[in-house]
Amino acid sequence: MTPAPASPGNHTSGNVPGSGTYRDGWGIPHLRADSADQLAHLQGLNAATDRSWQIELERWRSEGRTAEMLGADGVPWDRFSRQCRLDDTARRCFESLDADTQRWCTGYVDGINQALDAGLRGGPEFDQSGTAPARWNPWTPLGVFLVQHILFSTFPNKLFRAHVARTLGPEAVALFSIEAPVWSGSNAWAAHGSATAGGSPLIAGDPHRILELPGVYQQIHLSCPEFDAVGFAFPGVPGLPHFGHTGHTAWAITNAMADYQDLFEEELRRSADGGIQAYGPLGWESAVASVETILVRGGASEDVEVIETARGPVVAGGLDGGALSLRMPARVEGRLGFEALLPLLRSRRVADVETALERWVEPVNSVLAADTEGTVRHFLAGLVPRRNHENRRVPVPAASAEHAWDGSYVQLPRTGVDRFAVSANDREAGGGDPVGMEFAPAHRARRIRELLETADAEPLTVADMQAIHSDTLLGSLPAFRALLGSLDARTLAPAAARLRARILAWDGHMAAGSGDAGAFAAWRSALVRRIARHPALEPLATAHGYSPLFGPWLSVASRVGFAIETLLLRGTELGIDTGAEAAAALAEAAAGPEESWGGHHTLLAVHELPGRLAARVPATALSGDTGCVLATESLPGVEDRSFRGPVARYVWDLADRANSRWVVPFGADGNPERPHFSDQLPLWAAGGLVPVITDWNLLVKDPALATEPPSGRTP
Repeated sequence: MTPAPASPGNHTSGNVPGSGTYRDGWGIPHLRADSADQLAHLQGLNAATDRSWQIELERWRSEGRTAEMLGADGVPWDRFSRQCRLDDTARRCFESLDADTQRWCTGYVDGINQALDAGLRGGPEFDQSGTAPARWNPWTPLGVFLVQHILFSTFPNKLFRAHVARTLGPEAVALFSIEAPVWSGSNAWAAHGSATAGGSPLIAGDPHRILELPGVYQQIHLSCPEFDAVGFAFPGVPGLPHFGHTGHTAWAITNAMADYQDLFEEELRRSADGGIQAYGPLGWESAVASVETILVRGGASEDVEVIETARGPVVAGGLDGGALSLRMPARVEGRLGFEALLPLLRSRRVADVETALERWVEPVNSVLAADTEGTVRHFLAGLVPRRNHENRRVPVPAASAEHAWDGSYVQLPRTGVDRFAVSANDREAGGGDPVGMEFAPAHRARRIRELLETADAEPLTVADMQAIHSDTLLGSLPAFRALLGSLDARTLAPAAARLRARILAWDGHMAAGSGDAGAFAAWRSALVRRIARHPALEPLATAHGYSPLFGPWLSVASRVGFAIETLLLRGTELGIDTGAEAAAALAEAAAGPEESWGGHHTLLAVHELPGRLAARVPATALSGDTGCVLATESLPGVEDRSFRGPVARYVWDLADRANSRWVVPFGADGNPERPHFSDQLPLWAAGGLVPVITDWNLLVKDPALATEPPSGRTP
């Protein structure tokens, strides 16, 4: 029996078990192996059994085969996946890994394939859809990671800006290109030991993504003689890329909102020999081209021409015009950053975390890291290319040498933390203009810092950090109050005047049970709908010509909802009388039914489960909203239900890891027929956290899982 590594908060009590999978009372997997490679194998085996359907769906996406398995609805994604060469990029990045990381990743895949061989990869989703899992390639985990992040950056926003420039004019781009990009909401904050009750740092946070079911993050404990780490894994990907606690170090990330993807306007032609050429800075040049066939279940197959120029794969348009190529660091460098994953698990000081993440590529992350020696650091990790600033706004000409990448990258900031640090997708934490163009409004970052400083009257505890997760004060409220305050109540109908007074007197907290919050939300949605339908914005409703895959980034009503603070201030530049629209929206909302915010702000789990298995998740009213620290995001004027929010919450205690806490929106198990499928949901919705357990005496071994690699195979 191998002894556990000495680490604070390990609490092994001298009774360290043998290799295998163990569970706590929430079904969270705790994996123990005799080496890092065998542990990777065990992690893959666990992912394949606990999250079988989830990881297989991600594999189909990475290979552009969802339509083949599930039907015609998958064609837009599959076309994009093939065009941007996701699977090929994953293979290139795998082949460039160092030998140790490549062997470790292969061990993870061997574990997944062992589960298949052992008949452990079934589930109701496969049964109802008439599909089956298959063997993974060694590079499939890198493809799964790419699927999660290819749309995580800025290029879809450039499609929208190009559409705005074409329809409303270039000067209108600034009215939508604001400190409110689509899909931000993640938070992370750290307190130096000088501010905490335990005398050691505390780190907390809550990443925000689509509320997929099962959740995109998996709570897991990984233990071997080299390291003993707890954290959140991406099912289908080895290690703990984003959030972890080794007992010596802890780290957390948010999206830095960096701009590292570019779109190039390509001119293409067919050459005399039947090949394809693209016009670059030096003239006509050969492009790589092939035709791939997308099989469509229940329908006719579709051929897609895959073209790659010297800038990158063509992801929109083609020979007939409108061709746009996508350039991104992972494909340019042939690296994703997986070389950082093992060193992260082995880290014992913040300097080790920084060194590990020097190998990171994309997405660009804002990192908070701390260690038991008391060091706390904030830094950015990833690659941001140096190039013309116009590249950040819109697609740029492929033939222009002024817009080409020169192979150099921006030096990213690193700072020490002596009291508090906050990272909330905001400009200050994200490095500002040298790194990106659009950042989240500063509302969440300011509010978190305010709450930290208020609580700092006494030394901070885990409970203090946890409480911040659930703060519901709406950061954007001052802009709405200013608009309402500018209205003359005497010109309003009595019901509209009463609604105005009610909102102005409201405390601004988006609590689920609040009727005032519900009244505000009804008015806000009416206002967004009116502005979105305004004749000045009518040209935006014309066909944009892009794939329906990019619809969420190009929806007029959605973009107005996100940009509403700027439009309230600058709408007159487009001829929009915001005061008149606000007054009309008051009348509309006052005439509607009254309901608390939680009456229609409910959880909308996004799930591609056949047979509506997602209906097994109970209806859940949610506090919070876009613009709150508790960013259970909605789309004002479009959808009050929250399909995007905190996909995990955690507090890492560097004084005692056993004092740490975590939670996910649903549960540890991805199978809807099992008890831990959604058992954490009530706690998550109420702002609660689950204790992090690393005492092996409190865990129960799972006898259903094999613990060794197949005979004759070494991971």
